[in-house]
Parts: sequence; structure tokens; C-alpha cells
Amino acid sequence: MKDWIGNSNSIYKTLGASNHTDKEREQNDYYATDPYAIDKLLTVEKPNKNIWECAAGEGHLSKRLSEFGYNVVTSDIVERNYKLDFIQDFLTIDKEDNQVDLVFKDYDILSNPPFKYATSFILKALDLIKPWNKVYMFLKIQFLEGKQRYRDLFSKYPPKKIYVFSERVMCAKNGDFEGMKAGGGSAVCYAWYVWEKGNKNKTEVEWIWQKN
Repeated sequence: MKDWIGNSNSIYKTLGASNHTDKEREQNDYYATDPYAIDKLLTVEKPNKNIWECAAGEGHLSKRLSEFGYNVVTSDIVERNYKLDFIQDFLTIDKEDNQVDLVFKDYDILSNPPFKYATSFILKALDLIKPWNKVYMFLKIQFLEGKQRYRDLFSKYPPKKIYVFSERVMCAKNGDFEGMKAGGGSAVCYAWYVWEKGNKNKTEVEWIWQKN
């Protein structure tokens, strides 16, 4: 059987789409998420009214959450044309930091983290939140792969839910969505991964799909 080799458009989309290659990566692994991802998440989940967006970028997700009435605290390692509540590397934050009073408030944590640090972001988020609060991470479906990731994360802290997008959602390098569209859009499948601190049940997989 002849292997499928695609065409010039498929090759371009695979190499140019969102956070998928180390070639010419943005310095801090910044790839903005289409706010549409929030719209679809809220059709299947009801996050806590208080949400911490810990890799907020230019506010694509946090602004959309605010439009839906959520109280959003934003942080990131640098500020990018969007006023953050505070600037700090999420992985260096602990419960004694005074930047945001998370210890005394019920926050869920939601983000599209830098992919190469995603496991560390999830483990940090689970450490920071209170029991039964949730962590929402927007990640490639391929995040499920890998022996090391299984040992460090999934074997100990399996997600409560995984919501797989049946359609493509764009994540644009440096927030350049127009350039992404001009290049043909996204060739990557994404999902919302949801952890609930303290949950011991098996992971459930559902699909987010476009009816039209």
C-alpha cells in the first residue's frame, strides 16, 4: 500500500501551525488561542466563577472569559500588549506568594500553557488549587502520548475529562491569526483536558463538535 505523502498545502499547514515545531519558535513559546475555544468549553463545562489564566499572553482566553462574566486573574512570564494582574513565571509561584490571594479564594486555573512545559504547568496548578477545584488546559491531542508523561502525570493524576475538538481550532504564533488563516489554518487536533483535584475516577473522553 502506498504511503500518503500529502501535498504542498498539507505540508505547509503541518509545519506552520501553532506550537508544533522548534524551527523559529517564539522565544517564550507564545501561541495565542482562538477565543472560540472558550465558547465551546462552556457548552460542556461550568468552571468556577473565579479563574486564574496563568499564561495569559495577549488575553485571548481571559478576555473571552470576562465577557461571559467570569472573574479572571491574569499572569504570564512577560507582558505582551495586554495588561496583566501580575508578571511572573508560573512555575516559580508557590502558595506563600502575595501576588494574588489564591489561598483564601476558590480559583480554577485555565490556560494554553507552553507545550514543552505543559506537564510542569499542570502539576504546579494541581498543587496550587484547593481540593475539588479544577485545572483546564488546552493542549494537542498528542499530549496523551509519551512514557515519561505517563509516569510523571497521567499515572498519578489522570484527567477527569478530555474534550476532543472534532474541528480544528487555531493557535497562532505571536497571536498572528490573520497570517495563520492565510497559510491555510490549523492541521492539528486540540482538546480541553480537565483535572479535578481529588478526583479518583477513570478519565472520560467526550467530543466537542460543530453542529453546522
